[in-house]
Amino acid sequence: MKRKFNFNSMQAQKWLKTIGAGCAQFIIPLTIFQAVRTLFFPSILDVFLLILFVLLSLAIYLEWI
Repeated sequence: MKRKFNFNSMQAQKWLKTIGAGCAQFIIPLTIFQAVRTLFFPSILDVFLLILFVLLSLAIYLEWI
């Protein structure tokens, strides 16, 4: 017998906010680590990763996500 899945948008929003709060705890230390790594061992990949982490940190801080 097939089970019906009742999708509640409020439940999904709560779940996404929980995930966002968890990511917010780790993004700042990762950004600092990546900045130090980019200063000592610069490469294109490191620069792009640093830009991505900075933009993600700003998005979480300004609550765009």
